[in-house]
Amino acid sequence: MSHFYHANEHQHSETREQNLLSRLADFITYAKNNSPYYQAILANIDATNITTRSQLATLPITRKSDLLDIQKQQPPLGGLASKSGHINRIFQSPGPIYDPENCQQDWWRMGQAFYAAGFRAGELVQNCLSYHLTPGGFILDSGARACGCVVIPAGPGQTDQQLDVIEDLHPQGYCGTPSFLKILLDKAQATKRDVSSLKKALVTGEALSHELRELFKQQGINTLQAYASADVGLIGYETIADDGLIIAEDLIVEIVRPGSLTPVADGEIGEVVITSFNTDYPLIRFATGDLSAIKPGQSACGRTNMRIQGWLGRADQTTKIKGMFVHPQQIERIRLSVKGIKKMRLVVKLQDHQDKMQLLCEYDQDQSELTKLELIGVLLDNLKQYTKLNGSVELVELGSLADDGKVIDDQRVIG
Repeated sequence: MSHFYHANEHQHSETREQNLLSRLADFITYAKNNSPYYQAILANIDATNITTRSQLATLPITRKSDLLDIQKQQPPLGGLASKSGHINRIFQSPGPIYDPENCQQDWWRMGQAFYAAGFRAGELVQNCLSYHLTPGGFILDSGARACGCVVIPAGPGQTDQQLDVIEDLHPQGYCGTPSFLKILLDKAQATKRDVSSLKKALVTGEALSHELRELFKQQGINTLQAYASADVGLIGYETIADDGLIIAEDLIVEIVRPGSLTPVADGEIGEVVITSFNTDYPLIRFATGDLSAIKPGQSACGRTNMRIQGWLGRADQTTKIKGMFVHPQQIERIRLSVKGIKKMRLVVKLQDHQDKMQLLCEYDQDQSELTKLELIGVLLDNLKQYTKLNGSVELVELGSLADDGKVIDDQRVIG
């Protein structure tokens, strides 16, 4: 049995680089001819001149945070999708941002990550990312099936039923967020349920702390991470714990100084920018909003592609909570949904290895039509409606929130 999912994973790094760069001119031409969005923003670009990374770095960047406005101007996908491509599903991610899928085998390219995490044909995998509206469940589902695994489409929540499934079917693997895996293991321990069949996990959607990885290891579960997005699919994946994320094949990844077009020096922190050779949904210099840095050298596993250090924060105030992106625009919608709220700040913390969010609201009682209790209830409902997540709400005095333009304050420390 091969140590690699496909041969390109251990090709010479210079060969990979030359192959990717040699595809740029034709792909940019294809995008200009088939995608109305790129036809507009690359109108003055001569694609035949784009054959190096330095030339690529002269092209405009499309930011994930801009997709809200881009898609509103030309729904549903902002004109990015190729007119000659094939789209079978459209998902809604928080924002809302709409994301496409072609239902062909392993369209998200997640098979690499599952294979590197030890998943093999015939194994049973319990997939605990949501299949409802958002694409996370489908992204992991496609990768596990690409490795020949059989998938239990469990989604999140319903821990008792999930434990019933584990005891009845004895899945070898788990995929989903690390925090939900801990919830399952804690509930199993408290209720004396047998989850010993689980031996491996591929986690995503949240950063995985060293402490939590070690806790899973102590319970016999080897856990590795994948870094993916609804726009790109797989971006990077672990093969060795805490040894960086290997970039997925068929992507050009740049680490760019936030707010600029310019790549930073190797090892310097910047924004992850992706060029994906996807003929259904072309992405050229797509800025994810995530911060990372190139990790020098090659992995000891034998894969030769570049590595990044993993998730090091957000380049903008958009953040990921329990695997879901939350945008400043969503918080502003909540503020405008009721009278008497002058300013809001969403504070995100990590408690007991779980993401917790609290909405702090400067409150002017003279302008509110509701009692404090009623207002908190409405805000809680609107927080859930606009972000698809539960949190808490606290009313604070006028002027108590810093006047620094910050709408989302991510205070999580991963270590």
